[in-house]
Amino acid sequence: MADKKIHMNLVFVGHVDHGKSTTVGRLLFDSGNIDEQTMRKLKEKAAELGKAGFEFAFVMDNLKEERERGVTIDLAHKRFDTNKFYFTIIDAPGHKDFIKNMITGASQADAGVLVVAANDGVMAQTKEHVFLCRTLGVDQLIVAVNKMDMKNYDEAVFNKIKEDVSTLLKTVGYDPSKVQFIPIAAFPGDNVFKKTDKMPWWNGPTLLEAMDNLNPPEKPTDLPLRLPIQDVYSIAGIGVVPVGRVETGVMKVGDKVIIVPAREGKGVTGEVKSIEMHHEAMDKAEPGDNIGFNVRGVGKNDVARGDVLGHTDNVPTVASEFTAQVVVLNHPTVITVGYTPVFHIHTAQVACQITAIEKKLNPATGETIAENPDFIKNGDAAIIKVKPIQPLVIEKQKDIPQMSRFAIRDSGRTVAAGMCIDLVKKQ
Repeated sequence: MADKKIHMNLVFVGHVDHGKSTTVGRLLFDSGNIDEQTMRKLKEKAAELGKAGFEFAFVMDNLKEERERGVTIDLAHKRFDTNKFYFTIIDAPGHKDFIKNMITGASQADAGVLVVAANDGVMAQTKEHVFLCRTLGVDQLIVAVNKMDMKNYDEAVFNKIKEDVSTLLKTVGYDPSKVQFIPIAAFPGDNVFKKTDKMPWWNGPTLLEAMDNLNPPEKPTDLPLRLPIQDVYSIAGIGVVPVGRVETGVMKVGDKVIIVPAREGKGVTGEVKSIEMHHEAMDKAEPGDNIGFNVRGVGKNDVARGDVLGHTDNVPTVASEFTAQVVVLNHPTVITVGYTPVFHIHTAQVACQITAIEKKLNPATGETIAENPDFIKNGDAAIIKVKPIQPLVIEKQKDIPQMSRFAIRDSGRTVAAGMCIDLVKKQ
């Protein structure tokens, strides 16, 4: 780790079957991150399952069920090094029922690659994923126009899709002039890792080069420490080890910390005894670090997934109610006051009641279209008031954006996504 490369989380999104997993697999294979032998085995396995041509996808889709269905179910994380960055690649599912993982993925991502197939163009989920990326704060995008081989590597096809996607990006507030559009054919391997001779009209970057053109994420080290707990383990000889990812701020060994709501909402305090990442002891952890740590004075039953750690002099905010800006993505009917779905905020999952719908907004511009509407439905953006059923840590978008975003889920589907813009502190 002498040359510490900049770490970046990169999420691959896009409509199902547009080639996200194949693109990632191709990138990893051509760069030598996967050897010939593994690739050959995957190829045989693919043919055996009647999925010839899916071998690159199998690199990421390593769950047995995924291989049989040829779809991505869970988020696969893979390390990938370029000249400039050390990427964690998150291959997010395009399938409807797996969109909750897409949300977990996007809310951790510094940048996204939107894969759009040249033979299909913009599809329903392409739109949904673009909107989600925007609402969840993925601020840099690369658009990979894939399957160019199925369109004879035609420049006009690429330009048409670039135009359609640019229109879509504008509606949700991305600036298309800041987005890199790259023509690729992931299965044959054109313009992903290697330059191609099939598109003489293209003098722009390969996908790999486009990834290195991204701006390094700003590490929010100057914001207050916030570390949502993902899991809590008991490890012999060490004791209780909570695990999570530092969202903002810096945590050092010796720090006085508090974990809230924890222990019936009273919080629990202690001193950081040790921190480790990838089985190595560290004296401090920064944003983006996935760590395990041990706090003197914290017992196994004191903390749980969804609690948040901060410094005792800047305690994470526990809200008794909050105001949010949301986008309705996929609700079977309409959303009205009184609706009580589950909010997924950082690692917490808490049922919350919608107590008011204050405004309906134009999703493209954010301006108010209606005051106090009776209901909101798919495609609507709105400002709502929300009351959590149990104590919940959330922060305002303008204070700590990383802790303000959430997804709303109900009976297995993601119905909406949004961010907290105001709150009432729990007394």
